[in-house]
Parts: sequence; structure tokens; C-alpha cells
Amino acid sequence: MVVEEGLEYGPAKRRAVREMGLSSRTALPNNDEVEAEVRDYIQIFCADTQPAELRALRQLALEWMEHMAAFRPYVGGSVWHGTATRLSDIYIQMFCDDPKSAEITLIDHHVDYEPRMVTGFHGEQVEALSLHVFSKELNEEIGVHLMVYDLDDLRGALKPDSQGRPPRGNLAALRRLLEKDSSPS
Repeated sequence: MVVEEGLEYGPAKRRAVREMGLSSRTALPNNDEVEAEVRDYIQIFCADTQPAELRALRQLALEWMEHMAAFRPYVGGSVWHGTATRLSDIYIQMFCDDPKSAEITLIDHHVDYEPRMVTGFHGEQVEALSLHVFSKELNEEIGVHLMVYDLDDLRGALKPDSQGRPPRGNLAALRRLLEKDSSPS
């Protein structure tokens, strides 16, 4: 469901429980375990297409991070961790002095977006400015979600995840990933 339908881990786990007819109290794998299985699945079934799809998504994320550079953007999720496919959305967290300034920037540039509230990386509600952007490389529209955080949230956002990896990357880090992806192995 994660790879073939583009579901995020939480919704995929909940749907699997429903489809299997299990109790809602059923113990579920943690996100690290799901990610490991997603990586295995991609390696077995998508090795010929996924690297190019990931590169296209990372390139699109880079473009939007450059557009929103004034708001300290960081890319996270599957695009950052390398498990994204053409069905994955792009999640960019922005850390703003004034949370409304990001929205004003989109309005000033005539960008159509949908504001909504989503669960943030600490379980809190944060505003997301969601838009659809056409990817030439993938020849389809991709969901881009600009999540708006206060500047003070940046400090906690950079703590390593349970595997010791940075949970998100800034413009320079994403550029390094793209350079690494394009260099010969």
C-alpha cells in the first residue's frame, strides 16, 4: 500500500488492520520496521524505476525549497529517506518568524494552494499549505505540502531519529543527496 498506492505509514497500517479483519488493538509494526519492508519491496519490485522517480521528486522538492528559502525549508518523509516513488507526496517543513508570511508569499506569486491542519512531527496540529505541482520528469501532478512551523520548533526538528539519521534535510543537504544520486556508483 505504501509503495503501490502512495499511502503514508499510519494510514497504511490502519487500513491493513481493517482489511485483515483484526482488532483495532492489534500490535502493529513501528515505522522503522515498515520502512525496512518498504525498502525491501522497492529493491525487489521497483529497482528499475524507483531511483529515477526518487530523483525527480527530490528535484521538485529542491525547486520548492528554493522558492521558499526565506522560510528555512527542510524536506522530510520518504523523499528525504529515499523510499519515495512517483505516488509519494513531498513534505517540506518551513520554520517561520511569522507563520502567515509563507502563505502571503504564495498569494503574491499567484500559487493555488489549500490550507489545512495536519499532524506535525511532535503530534501537534500545524498548518499545511498543500498544492499540486506538475513534474515534467514524471509527467504527472505531485502533491507538495508546505508545513508551517514556528522558528522555535527548528531546534527539536533536527534531533536524529531512532536510527541516528537526520529526520529531514535543508537545501544544502538535499543538494548533496542529488549530487550523490547523479554521481556514478
